Amino acid sequence: MPQISRYSDEHVEKLLSELANVLEKHKAPTDLSLMVLGNMVTNLINTSVAPAQRQAIANSFAQALQSSIGDDQAH
Repeated sequence: MPQISRYSDEHVEKLLSELANVLEKHKAPTDLSLMVLGNMVTNLINTSVAPAQRQAIANSFAQALQSSIGDDQAH
């Protein structure tokens, strides 16, 4: 069953495009891009989520990331 988001596809795509443009502008290789994005996720969790909920949010995020990556995905 697909998950319903409170955010529009257009809003998500716009943010994704802008973030990708920043990484491209700086010619960031994949490993640096992943490191920066990982640091951003960590910072968001540490500054925006109550301490008691951080581990659960991090686990949920990691599970969603793993679920979104498949052998048949294009790269």
